[in-house]
Amino acid sequence: MTLRITATAALVLSVLALPASGQFHGQGPNAGFKDTSMLKPPAGHKVAVIVFEDLGCPGCANAHPYELKATQQMGVPLVRYDFPLAAHVWTFQGAVYARYIQDKISPELAGQYRTDVFASQRMIANKDDLEHFTQTWMTRHGKQMPFVVDPNGSLAKKVQSDYDLGIKLNVQYTPTVVVVTKDRYQVVCGVKDFMDPAQILPAVEGAIAQAHGK
Repeated sequence: MTLRITATAALVLSVLALPASGQFHGQGPNAGFKDTSMLKPPAGHKVAVIVFEDLGCPGCANAHPYELKATQQMGVPLVRYDFPLAAHVWTFQGAVYARYIQDKISPELAGQYRTDVFASQRMIANKDDLEHFTQTWMTRHGKQMPFVVDPNGSLAKKVQSDYDLGIKLNVQYTPTVVVVTKDRYQVVCGVKDFMDPAQILPAVEGAIAQAHGK
C-alpha cells in the first residue's frame, strides 16, 4: 500500500505520533489495523512489546537491538510474530529454523539465532546460504542440525499462523512494533514514514507508569 502525504503533513504527523520521553499516549500513527483483539500483553503481564518481523528485513535488523534493550531493561515480555515477506526468498525457511531451535532446543538459543541472522543478513541471499549459515551456527553452539528440520510441516504451520495473524491485523510494513497494555496500544514502527525504534523504550516506560498508576 502506498501512502501519499505532503512534507508538511508528514512533519506534523511525526511530531504528534512519536511519544515524548517516558510517555505512552495509547495511540500514534494510524496503522490501518483491523482486528486488534490480539494486541494484549501475555497473561500475568501489564505491558508488552509485540513485533511482526521478517528475518531478511534490514529495518527489522535495525529495530532488533532496540526491542531487546527496552524489554530487558524494563522487564516486559517481547512477543514475536514471524511475518516473512514473499519477496525475501529465504526468510520463511529462516523462521522455520528459528522455530525448530525454540521448540526442540531452547527459546533463549532461538533468540540468539534470530539476533545472529539479523547481523548476518548480507551473507544470506538464498536458501542455500541460509542452510550453510544455520549448519555452521548450530555446530558453533554444540548442536547438530537434523537432515530434515520439519518432517511433518508443523513448524511451517506455526510460521504461517503468525503470518496469517499479521494479515488479519492488517500489518503492512516490517517491522511492525506495538507497545501494548491490557486496554491500549501504541504503534512505534509499522507505518510508512514512522519507523523510529528509538521510541520503543520511552513508550514502554510510559506504558509501565500508566499501568502501575491504575
